[in-house]
Amino acid sequence: MDIFKKLKQYYWPYKRFLIISLISMLFVTMITAAYPIVIQQTIDNVIGEQNYNLLPIIIIAFIVLMGIKALSVFTQQYFGDLFGISTVYEVRNDLYRKLQRLSFKYYDNAKTGDLMSRLTADVEGFRFFLSFGFAELLRIVSLVVVSGSVMLFYSVPLTLVTLAAMPFLAVSVYMFDKRVHPAFLGIRRSFGRMNTRVQENISGMNTVKSLSREQFEIGRYEEKGENYRDHYLKTASIWSKYMPFMEFVGNVCVVALLAFGGYLVIQGDVQVGELTAFFSLVWMFLGPLMNFGFVVNQFSQAKASGERLLEVLESDLELDDDVEPTGETVKGHVTFDNVTLTYVEDDDEALKDVSFDAPPGKVVGLIGATGAGKSSITQLMTRFYEPEQGTVYIDQKPTTDYSLKDLRKQIGFVLQEPFLFSTTIKENIAYGNPEASMDEIIDAAKRAQAHDFIQDMPDGYDTLLGERGMGLSGGQKQRISIARALLIDPSILVLDDATSAVDMQTEAKIQQALREVMSDRTTFIIAHRISSLQHADEILVLEEGAVVERGQHEELLDNGGPYQRIYDIQYQDKEAILGKQHA
Repeated sequence: MDIFKKLKQYYWPYKRFLIISLISMLFVTMITAAYPIVIQQTIDNVIGEQNYNLLPIIIIAFIVLMGIKALSVFTQQYFGDLFGISTVYEVRNDLYRKLQRLSFKYYDNAKTGDLMSRLTADVEGFRFFLSFGFAELLRIVSLVVVSGSVMLFYSVPLTLVTLAAMPFLAVSVYMFDKRVHPAFLGIRRSFGRMNTRVQENISGMNTVKSLSREQFEIGRYEEKGENYRDHYLKTASIWSKYMPFMEFVGNVCVVALLAFGGYLVIQGDVQVGELTAFFSLVWMFLGPLMNFGFVVNQFSQAKASGERLLEVLESDLELDDDVEPTGETVKGHVTFDNVTLTYVEDDDEALKDVSFDAPPGKVVGLIGATGAGKSSITQLMTRFYEPEQGTVYIDQKPTTDYSLKDLRKQIGFVLQEPFLFSTTIKENIAYGNPEASMDEIIDAAKRAQAHDFIQDMPDGYDTLLGERGMGLSGGQKQRISIARALLIDPSILVLDDATSAVDMQTEAKIQQALREVMSDRTTFIIAHRISSLQHADEILVLEEGAVVERGQHEELLDNGGPYQRIYDIQYQDKEAILGKQHA
């Protein structure tokens, strides 16, 4: 029950719905247990003694009981569902809030499909037990207690014969729970892996089709599906062995009761109506016990789902954000003081003892091979990650002294792979500043060289985009992303290879627009093209996480170091291409 204790905060506020459902269930149980009494009275007192005057009274009483039971069943089911739905509404919202707050390090290892499975299938599995499992468990207990009490009233010897089956049923239920819980946990995990496979395949469909790997992907999905099937079959096997044994024990008990009960009727110790009523009560007593496996089944599924939900809810945020947001602005003075960063413990350092100073309004270029540490520098400024050593300052104040909200609202990002939401172009541009006016949105689009092509779209700025900006070219998506960053008017602007997806002519237009924007803010340009950063005030050349060279474009060319080698490679290739075209 530890899982349910940890999740108590979500369902306990709605306990009133559960209580109403349980009270209604008790009415249903007592009325159900009254059926055999009605049968006994009809057989012994009406038919046996030919006292037919009692028949109308019994009929009316039976109809009244049916009406009360129908109302109680409705109340039980409605409030049981209300209890479960209200609870998982809070669980799902908290899960989503937690996903927004978890660090980048968490997402480095998380699988999208598995997280989606937790938000859907696992939440639903937990809800089902709350809506039906709790009530079913208490229904079984109450029905066993009530029917057992009536059975004792009719015949103590017959009740003792019935109770002889209890130890066998109890051991069977215990063994079933012990085996079925790990099996359901395996089902949940394999379902998450299967979801991940589907998500990755759909996201990478262009790559799959361009390399003709459809059959390979089908094979990989079938492998995950086979694993999911095997886990389910294992669970089905456990269930199929359990149910026949429970039914066998119940039937043996009934045969014993039939023999012993017949003997008691012959001896005159029990009347025919009482024996008939007792047999009805036996099934009310043993039936729920045999169905207890169904409750254990639900409980095991809910427990497995709860474990996976808690894995997310109890995940370490890793970043302390105890500082209250104040809405403060910064000038954009960025300083790195002997900063070292390692993404994975005992792995190679992503940054090694990096130091530099970028006063407000300065343009800093970052260049180097893939994995050299360019993006790591900008990710430390926003505290996507924390350094192992050294300190990152903004306006001479450690970044840890800012609230994450205040800090990140001062830094505008244009990433190498732009992400657009499935909404209008206008809403995509205004995503970071939803209060912006239409004039401000258009101004940002113009500065990003996006206004003209937006105007040519079917509905202009109100054009709905497909998933991840489907329907736009890479360059168009990039320019909308740039407009989005400009609209928040950041003190620090980060262009992470922001013009890599556009042609040279468009890049020149964007660079011209960006020069005007960058004049009064600190800007970091991550680029592979030297043409994108040769105008920077300072260029940092990185190799394997270390700054190996720094200076302005002309100065670095004169040094004859790594920067010049990059320059020679790029421009020699360009001259060779131009020479071939001229020839």
